[in-house]
Amino acid sequence: MKNKPMNLSAARTLSYLVILAALVSPSLYASEPDDMDALLIAAFDSDSPDLGWYVQNDNVMGGRSQGGFVTTAGELVFSGNTNTNGGGFSSIRTQALELDLSNYSGIRVKVRADGRRYTLQLQSNALFRGRRINYWADFETVSGATHVVDIPFSSFLPRFRGFRLDGPELDTSQITEIGLYIYDKKDGPFDLHLNSIEAYQDSGHQ
Repeated sequence: MKNKPMNLSAARTLSYLVILAALVSPSLYASEPDDMDALLIAAFDSDSPDLGWYVQNDNVMGGRSQGGFVTTAGELVFSGNTNTNGGGFSSIRTQALELDLSNYSGIRVKVRADGRRYTLQLQSNALFRGRRINYWADFETVSGATHVVDIPFSSFLPRFRGFRLDGPELDTSQITEIGLYIYDKKDGPFDLHLNSIEAYQDSGHQ
């Protein structure tokens, strides 16, 4: 017995069913992420790795600022109060890391904050007088707005105990710590909601 050819109406119905199946089953037809040139370093969902954040305020040098953090679903909230009658800063930092970011162009943060200026800090294995050098890069925030900030590695300048050094440049192949500071030489409350930290790659980066 010969199979009868499918009529046009049945063929169209079958096509619609295939398209519908693709729409309702995204896991089977998922495409690659849009941004293939970014590496997620930190997020704050329940299944995200814990980088061991801890607090370091200016009271380690006799200051009077107060600050801390809490993590909730999808964000880390860094808040407190700065007092410039002393060190004038508050910070949070990760435990020791081993990150090779030499294939990337900089650090991208997604934040919602209060309009104050914050500082992202990186460490490598570079030393000054036997102590680790901090590399700082400032970034501005927009009060009440969630936005993404790209900070190129070229913006990270070497500092030791707050004082600018002439070098060495940041070695992005051996990142050992990430920190977040409020050190804008202003008194008063601060509040920053951190959603994520990524390493990003410019289109021309090789």
